[in-house]
Amino acid sequence: MIHVENLTKMFQMGETRVNALNGANFTIDQGEMVAIMGPSGSGKSTLMSIIGCLDVPSSGTYSLDGTALENMDEAQLAEIRGRKIGFVFQQFNLLARTSALENVMLPLTYAGVRGKERQERALKALERVGLSDRTKHAPNELSGGQQQRVAIARALVNEPAILLADEPTGALDSKTGVELMDLFQRLHTENGQTVILVTHDPYIARHTDRIIKLSDGKILSDEINHHPILAGTPRPEEVI
Repeated sequence: MIHVENLTKMFQMGETRVNALNGANFTIDQGEMVAIMGPSGSGKSTLMSIIGCLDVPSSGTYSLDGTALENMDEAQLAEIRGRKIGFVFQQFNLLARTSALENVMLPLTYAGVRGKERQERALKALERVGLSDRTKHAPNELSGGQQQRVAIARALVNEPAILLADEPTGALDSKTGVELMDLFQRLHTENGQTVILVTHDPYIARHTDRIIKLSDGKILSDEINHHPILAGTPRPEEVI
């Protein structure tokens, strides 16, 4: 599904050149659930932007589903994003004055889906994340966890091959974060989607089947997680 080879990304900041990525190499197969870990400044968000077709590398190759993307222009990348990738961010990025249903329908509108089909697909996505009874609620009428579920439904509504989540539990309390990770695991199991989580939190990373660790733009380790945390398991500090 995803193959990167000798991937680099350089930024010019005044007279200083910053190597945000420095020779990354890895492959992610279809249906894997993978965490990309690293501290602030490690390059993980830059890597996610390239994987998500929001940016292009300075050098190296990136192939998505057998298609090389590193030389595509913005219009081509936007088309790939719309068809193959769903995004979930730390901040929910919901439209404040529209209902949960309207927020989830938005990607379908951009994709040219109209009328009854658009509403039915959005309702189905909200049902999958457990919010079928909150379809008419605006974001300010929902809890943080519910707002993130709306964002996940919005990411899923076009049935993307890849779900990219950047610190998806970062704005939530630990209990709600555990519930969201349970949801990601269930969606991954039920739908066979490739799920990539970008996080600095080792506990969140351990919910996945594989953990890639970055530091200073380089991959430190790429290991299978033989004992992933199962759905419903509380964080250690919550155990009484």
